[in-house]
Amino acid sequence: MCRMLLYKGNQPIQLAHLLTKPAHSIINQSFDSRLRLDTRRPINGDGFGVGWYESEPDPELSPAPCIFTSVTPAWNNLNLIRLAEKIKSPLVFAHVRASTAGSVSESNCHPWQYGRLMFMHNGNIADFHRIKRKVQESLTDEIFLNVNGNTDSEWAFAVLLSQLKTPLQAEPFCYSVLKEAMLKTISKLNAWGNSAGITEASMMNFAVTDGVSVVCSRYISSKTLEAASLYFSSGTRFESYKPGHYRMIKADRREDIVVIASEPLTFEKADWLTIPTNTLVVITSKLNVLMYPIIDEFHNPSSREQEQSTVAIVKGEGRDDGARDPNHREVVFVEDRRSFPTVAAGDGSSQISGTSATFAKEANPQTIINSSPLMVA
Repeated sequence: MCRMLLYKGNQPIQLAHLLTKPAHSIINQSFDSRLRLDTRRPINGDGFGVGWYESEPDPELSPAPCIFTSVTPAWNNLNLIRLAEKIKSPLVFAHVRASTAGSVSESNCHPWQYGRLMFMHNGNIADFHRIKRKVQESLTDEIFLNVNGNTDSEWAFAVLLSQLKTPLQAEPFCYSVLKEAMLKTISKLNAWGNSAGITEASMMNFAVTDGVSVVCSRYISSKTLEAASLYFSSGTRFESYKPGHYRMIKADRREDIVVIASEPLTFEKADWLTIPTNTLVVITSKLNVLMYPIIDEFHNPSSREQEQSTVAIVKGEGRDDGARDPNHREVVFVEDRRSFPTVAAGDGSSQISGTSATFAKEANPQTIINSSPLMVA
């Protein structure tokens, strides 16, 4: 089971503070992964990748991210360590790979890029070889020919791209467009699996960004099984207080940093919240964080209600250094009952629906992000 990490902040961060310096950095997770569900392959040594966007737009450069990948283990790549010390970015994707499908090659290393979009995946599409032909037939020639590797993950990215009207547009996408594309991708993959008689659950922890907003999922096609781990942290500063040890500082009510990771990078319990299974997370351009339950045939309201309320009421452990204000909560849950477009009959896709903006546990109307009431268009 791979490990992945994403960072979005108002200010660029040195990549080393995410990739190499924390005691449980994503590089260390490549050989010391503690929360993976698949214990048969404890090492994520089948390559790695890191992608980032420029801090300031440059007319000479395209809005596409820069991506560095290698098939060497992340813990043994000197170039990665050198780059991490010299590069800063406000939006970073990082991934260490344990191969479940596809050969060990650079073309199979996450993340992937198409235009200004970047994508990575932790998990697997169950029995993907049985639906691969259906996936390929659903794609335009341009997107089909863009796939260079042979992983289920890159083909899933191709499916997501095919849900966008203009995947190569130069302008940023509205986060709602990326959100709907993600939901339709999950729906299509589930439908193809159902029509092929596949009963094994697929794990689809996806993440996509256009360099401005981010959409990611913690998802498994099961009502009873737990999805691959995914955690959330936010604050005003992410800093080291002694070598290898970091914490998320909450100096005021602003959210200047959001980190989502397969495993926490710090050992501060108050820094991290578990993202519930079968949830979609959106980080907007203004660093608002929205969480939507994914309403489909695998939605389990009773399980989600317990999990959601547990996360939504976490206040953290108050500390004198201001790392966590015990009266402030960063995460809100919203439901969206707008219907997503139903795909034409015959392709096996199902409609996903979801309420207009509501606060989880509405008894507390003070749940806010960035000191402003959460609004969903």
